[in-house]
Amino acid sequence: MALKAGIVGLPNVGKSTLFNAITKKHILAANYPFATIEPNVGVVTVPDSRLEFLEAMYLPKNTVPTTFEFTDIAGLVKGASQGEGLGNKFLSHIREVDAIVEVVRCFKDDNIIHVAGEINPINDIEIINVELALADLEIVLNRISKIEKKAMTSKDKDVLVELRTLEKCKNALEKNIFIRQIADFTEEEKVLLKNFQFITAKPIIYVANVNEEDAVVGENEYTKKVAAYAGQENAGVIVMSAKLESELAELESEDKENFLKEIGIANSGLDKLIFATYDLLGLQTFFTVGKDECRAWTFPKGMVAKKCAGLIHSDFERGFIKAEIMKFQDLADYKDEKKVQEAGKLYLEGKDYIMQDGDIAYFRFNV
Repeated sequence: MALKAGIVGLPNVGKSTLFNAITKKHILAANYPFATIEPNVGVVTVPDSRLEFLEAMYLPKNTVPTTFEFTDIAGLVKGASQGEGLGNKFLSHIREVDAIVEVVRCFKDDNIIHVAGEINPINDIEIINVELALADLEIVLNRISKIEKKAMTSKDKDVLVELRTLEKCKNALEKNIFIRQIADFTEEEKVLLKNFQFITAKPIIYVANVNEEDAVVGENEYTKKVAAYAGQENAGVIVMSAKLESELAELESEDKENFLKEIGIANSGLDKLIFATYDLLGLQTFFTVGKDECRAWTFPKGMVAKKCAGLIHSDFERGFIKAEIMKFQDLADYKDEKKVQEAGKLYLEGKDYIMQDGDIAYFRFNV
């Protein structure tokens, strides 16, 4: 599954530095607005100690981790919804992502320009979020104007549902309430909303970008404000130093672990961000194993076995018979497939079995 998170924020908040760290690429990260004009895309692996365990057990010819795509999008400025700065490009690119990672500047540095002239993370967040809401509101109003008369005259059921859904969005956005915060959408309305790619319907996580010292402490006066703001919309917050993460990205794994221990950080901010984004989208992982390949597969929580088989190959889904399922923890405990089976821990599941995070699957099929 090609899953994508968009990294957004005002110019000079550390977006491109964070992107460099995520992908170990060295794109332009200049100290002026709009250094990033076209979206830069990087694919990262999702760290998973379970896959490392399986690799050590099976010694496969090939090991394939699950991946996640991050897109660094041009810095937003006030008025973007009316085309200011690179607003139109920004807004078109962000509609294409599955989740939003909003980087907020929570550090002081006289050598790095702030477009507003002062460090005020809540003001920065609101500049961006208002522009996103205005962009969605414009689409809502334009669509309502096109279908309102038809809905009233034809009484067409589908058009009436669309109008009702858009009016819910309009009422919320005019009150600066995001579409993802509207709780009373029906299942029919939720399906309809997917066609519009509304920005404020996408899940969001805030990255409070701090200096290296505050990354060790885990907070500062600015991050506390960001956490309080995010709490109002049930959004997550990751406190990290993009500069520190960029430096860590240059180290080998062992050196990186030793350095983190020395400065007193249990897990890197990047790992926390990847896990949090993965969780934000309700994603889980199942595994396929063998001497040829051990592989992690991403699937949305609640997906059934037959659909998961289709992630591997369409023939697996089309000719699905059964799924042989082992739980990762059972294999880790018994350390041998045969012993897992002897213990009655190998399960034969049908097409409607809901796959669980950590399942090790072998799909039987016939085409």
